[in-house]
Amino acid sequence: MIQRHTPFQMSLLTLLLAALPVASAMAMSKAEHNDARTRIDTTYKADKAACNSLASNAKDVCIEEAKAKEKVALAEQEFAYTGKLADQRKVGVAKAESTYAVAKERCDDKAGNDKDVCVKEAKAVETKALADLTLAKKVGEAVTEAKDEKRDANYKVATEKCDAMAGSAKDACVLDAKMKYGKT
Repeated sequence: MIQRHTPFQMSLLTLLLAALPVASAMAMSKAEHNDARTRIDTTYKADKAACNSLASNAKDVCIEEAKAKEKVALAEQEFAYTGKLADQRKVGVAKAESTYAVAKERCDDKAGNDKDVCVKEAKAVETKALADLTLAKKVGEAVTEAKDEKRDANYKVATEKCDAMAGSAKDACVLDAKMKYGKT
């Protein structure tokens, strides 16, 4: 039986095949991962040391920026190492939280209502970013669930068509349906 692919399936297959070299290039050994983490730590220490020449809130902002840079870099490194979707989400969370922490520290240069507004704006930006991450996760889960439901429905239709056959033709039809819809 020749299986025909829709243009969408072909473009999706082409996209997946094009991504294979990138995915394999992203894989790294444990030693490379540890080296990258050491570089991040060294950079953080240098960035923090550079803050020592500053005074008052400028120094606090500088230190918070160094911490933020380190936190995001560590999250990105972990995602690059594992490639897990959960670690990708952690990168977004680290960016949102770090941006908030730096913005909040910058608000300390202000006073009164200006400071209150500054802090509320920083918190609003963080809340929006975290909400966007949650939305993206839920949309991804819904898409996966919908694909599973569609595949199951198509499998049921295919096996029902096989019921009209008998013997080895039926067995071959059922086997083909199982392979086509991932039920093996």
